[in-house]
Amino acid sequence: MNDVHPSEPVTEGPLTAVTGASGALGGRVAARLARAGVPVRLLGRDPSRLPDLPGAVAAPPASYGDGEAMRRALAGARTLFFVSAHESPDRVREHTTAVDAAVAAGVERIVYVSFVGAAPDATFTFARDHWETEAHIRTSGVRHTFLRDSWYLAGLPAMTGADGVLRGPGGDGRVAAVAHEDIADAATAVLLSDTDPTGPTHDAMTYDLTGPEAFTLAEAAAELSRASGRTVTYVPETREEAYASRSGYGAPDWEVAGWVTSYEAIAAGEMATVSDAVPRLTGRPATSLAAYLREHPASYRHLLTND
Repeated sequence: MNDVHPSEPVTEGPLTAVTGASGALGGRVAARLARAGVPVRLLGRDPSRLPDLPGAVAAPPASYGDGEAMRRALAGARTLFFVSAHESPDRVREHTTAVDAAVAAGVERIVYVSFVGAAPDATFTFARDHWETEAHIRTSGVRHTFLRDSWYLAGLPAMTGADGVLRGPGGDGRVAAVAHEDIADAATAVLLSDTDPTGPTHDAMTYDLTGPEAFTLAEAAAELSRASGRTVTYVPETREEAYASRSGYGAPDWEVAGWVTSYEAIAAGEMATVSDAVPRLTGRPATSLAAYLREHPASYRHLLTND
């Protein structure tokens, strides 16, 4: 365990394992738990990239699909914060293997990061993976909470090309995109609930984590225009145009289908949900797109150099 300095919180209480701890979401949650004095075990694909946090230890390397390695990595943990694996054709099997390993290791509670609109017939193909994972967790008998986040606000500038065009088959549908910081704060509130026996329980609860408003991609382009000072446009594509415009990336068919159907889910109204879960869990308003862009100018830097 890392040395704890006198000015830092002394960790005590049950161990929480955090997967994806070197990533944008897991890393934020791990840091918040460490600041709160919670003992944390960090899991990540590359142990060398794991953060150095007071009171945290790095687990031995373990992939979700390796049940024995996951059991070793999770031994002694009471709670698992489970960030979904990177998309792959085998993701559901990887997830179910990880869940089974957690139960076998004695984990009592899983807080799983799912996706808004998760359903067996969801338009967004990757949201179906989340539904299957949720179903497996439900039948495992472990205490659980599902955090269904919407599209990331960070994805909107990232998906806008250097040519100032955001393109996809999203039609005039709306999306209530959410900030990583808001998800991390909400997740931390749920995870810390076990440390307060007088507080609310989140067992068997499903929370949609969204931004404060649902907007069209054309409105997102207008907000990017205001932030960057150059004209950003949204070009709605047909399905055929969407597949054609992405054909040059050399990605496998299943991955391109995920990209395209994420936009089609917006068009179908499956990401328009606006939830009050973030303010209820965190005690503060959720972050709007305009506020996110003000706070993260680096997110659209590529739009500033290609006038």
